[in-house]
Amino acid sequence: MFWANVKQKWVSFFSSLRSIFSLSAEGSSRKKYSLSILAVVLIFVLLIGMYWSREPAEFSVAQNANEKLALSGNDYVVGAASTAAMIRVAETLLHKPGGYLSNDVMPPGLYLDNIPNWEFGALVQVRDLSGAFRESFSRSQSQSVEDPDLIVSEPNFHFDTNSWLFPPSESEYTEAIERLYSYLGRIADPQNVDAQFYARADNLVSWLLDVESRLGSLSQRLSASVGQERVNIDISGESGAAQSTPAAQEISVQTPWLQIDDIFYEARGATWALMHFLKAVEIDFEQVLEDKNASASLRQIIRDLEASQRAVFFPIILNGSGFGTFANHSLTMANYISRANAAIIDLRDLLSQG
Repeated sequence: MFWANVKQKWVSFFSSLRSIFSLSAEGSSRKKYSLSILAVVLIFVLLIGMYWSREPAEFSVAQNANEKLALSGNDYVVGAASTAAMIRVAETLLHKPGGYLSNDVMPPGLYLDNIPNWEFGALVQVRDLSGAFRESFSRSQSQSVEDPDLIVSEPNFHFDTNSWLFPPSESEYTEAIERLYSYLGRIADPQNVDAQFYARADNLVSWLLDVESRLGSLSQRLSASVGQERVNIDISGESGAAQSTPAAQEISVQTPWLQIDDIFYEARGATWALMHFLKAVEIDFEQVLEDKNASASLRQIIRDLEASQRAVFFPIILNGSGFGTFANHSLTMANYISRANAAIIDLRDLLSQG
């Protein structure tokens, strides 16, 4: 009887061990299954992020203008190419793969930073051009009334880029685009004389001043990818000039390492948008450019901006020294932007001549 009880206890003990190991194996299997699902989800998110990180392709400005005008059944008029180009660039920000990413709060948009910086660079150019439309292109003189559609579209493009709710940035930009469509339809309507686009040299010069300032800033920020000692020329050239706070005669400038690719992609977005805007200007201001013998200068600016859009064949933005072993993508971009900026200064001088 004693040995029977001992045998029964040992059998019970081994049965318990068997059930424990069985549960452990089942738990391990579930854990592996969960990890496999997590790995698949992460890979999927990474692949989507890579797809969303592709920069939008170039589009035909003339074809785009015809497509936009066809929606209202109107023919080309002066100003249609520039208006349609601004609409297309703004629509690209909202409708490219992944949509508008700057205000995303969920992955993969949450961890992407190259395309959001690209978006900001293009959006700044849209803001500057929409301001030029409201203040110059649509008005015959400083005392004339502002266009009602542009009064809405211009401030809407200046809405917070990172707002994701109440209201989201996309809703404000969408309303701005709708107002631009309205303006385009009105200037193309031969029966509507209230909406106008004035292709004059002084209007173009006014906008080019803003473009010149933007490109100059981008060029300096790109060049600062490598440390530089710069002479302070903030108030040089005028004996009576003054500034609020005294500054050193020489200043050390260097872009933080984590911001190098941000500035690079901001410049890519800005030059992509500006390239299309200038191609539209070549169409709308054709007569003005020919009269000032400035068509060749504009084509050279466009060519430099096109060169800035060449494909980057390395997965990261390199930051080698100026004459070092590795490339410096920021300095290369700064070179194209500086050349375009110098040509814009020359173009502005030509247009300003009587």
